[in-house]
Amino acid sequence: MKPFASLALAMAKGFLRDKMALFFAVLFPLMFLVLFGGLFSDQDAPKSSVIQVGEVALLDDAPKAAQKAYDDVLDISESDDRDAAIAQVREGDADAVITQKGGRIHLDFSAADQVRSGIVQSVVQSIVQNANVQATGEQPRFELATDQVEDDSLTTIQYLTPGLLGWAIAMGATFGAAANLVVWRREGMLRKLRLAPIPTSSIVCSRVAVSIGIAAVQTVIFIVVASVFFGLQMSGGAWLSIPLLVCGTLAFMAIGLFAGSISKTEEGATGLANFIILPMAFLSGSFFPLDDAPGWLRTVSEIFPLKHLNEGMLDVMVRGEGAGAIVLPCVILLAITAVLAAISAKLFRWDAV
Repeated sequence: MKPFASLALAMAKGFLRDKMALFFAVLFPLMFLVLFGGLFSDQDAPKSSVIQVGEVALLDDAPKAAQKAYDDVLDISESDDRDAAIAQVREGDADAVITQKGGRIHLDFSAADQVRSGIVQSVVQSIVQNANVQATGEQPRFELATDQVEDDSLTTIQYLTPGLLGWAIAMGATFGAAANLVVWRREGMLRKLRLAPIPTSSIVCSRVAVSIGIAAVQTVIFIVVASVFFGLQMSGGAWLSIPLLVCGTLAFMAIGLFAGSISKTEEGATGLANFIILPMAFLSGSFFPLDDAPGWLRTVSEIFPLKHLNEGMLDVMVRGEGAGAIVLPCVILLAITAVLAAISAKLFRWDAV
């Protein structure tokens, strides 16, 4: 245990002294958490901007309770110039123009933004249907009841934190393994370790222990910052993210070893690691969900270890799922670790020449 402890301590000190490693492993991902947390925290549902031209009895004569409900989803302004109002919609300054002539409600909208136009049409259609029900005095035959499956306290930061944390773990483990392997080979450290009376297992285990320790520190920092500054609230099963953290660290260490094994310079190793990790982060849902992505892209994302790490952490940290949710991600991450570690072992060189 003494060689293992000594090597682990030396590697940890080396990491702390390496300002670039500290920046890319901790501060760089944390900057994204603060940026996205500041942009999306306490974000209310957007209202549809509607310009009312003239009298619209549908809105003006609605009961007080209904008007209050409309105010929650519509930002209504008034105008006497219909042409000017339509010009505002065309320019993107408003979502729609609403007018009424007798019993006919007319809505002018722009098709340039199909999402916004679809929302405002749905809202106004609902208002018209409610008004028709009230006018006829007949009770609707069907009634819709909705309920959120997660806790009511969930906010955007709770969905951002697991993905950005997964990316931070991937960055730290991959870049640390790749850069250290090349530097140690170039400076002859690997050769010295090989000739020293230290088992190879102690060298490997010490590096693994340091990487897992770095990942644990990253996790603590992310959770503290997200909780204190952005109101992160985790589910009771959040502790299940620990096995995922370990398996994810191993998988990305294996990727780093692969990059370091085939690279001759530190710049080449970090460049290759960045070429692998950055696109993977975008394609694995670290920065934004893939729900609206094309089907083929969601299928391709299944081959990336970061996708399974992100999904597993989201399941246990936010969705409140149990231990069963981490079994498949852990198995996939360990399988990727085994395959890449075997390939890296074949390509591994103790000396630079």
